[in-house]
Amino acid sequence: MDRQSLIKKFDKQAEKYDKRRKNDPLYRFRQRIFQEAKGNVLEVAIGSGLNFPFYRNDIELTGVDFSREMLRTAEHAAKNYPFQTTFLQKDMETVVFGDDSFDTILSSTSFCAYQEPVDVLNKFQKWCKPEGKILMLEHGFSTNKLLAGMQKMVDPLALRVVGCHLNRDISAMVEKSNVKLIRKERYMAGSLYLIWAEP
Repeated sequence: MDRQSLIKKFDKQAEKYDKRRKNDPLYRFRQRIFQEAKGNVLEVAIGSGLNFPFYRNDIELTGVDFSREMLRTAEHAAKNYPFQTTFLQKDMETVVFGDDSFDTILSSTSFCAYQEPVDVLNKFQKWCKPEGKILMLEHGFSTNKLLAGMQKMVDPLALRVVGCHLNRDISAMVEKSNVKLIRKERYMAGSLYLIWAEP
């Protein structure tokens, strides 16, 4: 799928993501991991800003998304929070930041859409300060064989309809990358990955 088609799919989903703020099925998992974000924070594929409630008041947040409509919802939501925010409409696979720019790099449910997800992780490794953290909440292959089989079967349809791969092995991606895994937890039949890593 070409990038412009993918961006249009996420533009169309912005309103749905914004409504999820009131009843987010991943709320407790976001709360578990993203409260650890501190300092100068980069949130990739920021979407509608669902992680804002878990941030400390004193962070400086840079939010990146390739969807203009997603960024609009995030910008509106950010008005309710005291931390400083900067929003950039950029594609994570081509955006450039300097080495050692961020104390925390955070991603939630974005690795389903990248064409080269390991390359994105390697960018995280460069952009994160040596003493920093990389925090991820991602969905992917289930540990349940039946569910994993279904994910593999419907993956082409999911990609075509919502621009999302369902059958990615997030653990394998991390292992192939240059980031160092610190801790991993899996929930929801193993299809939800919480990952703590460092550069």
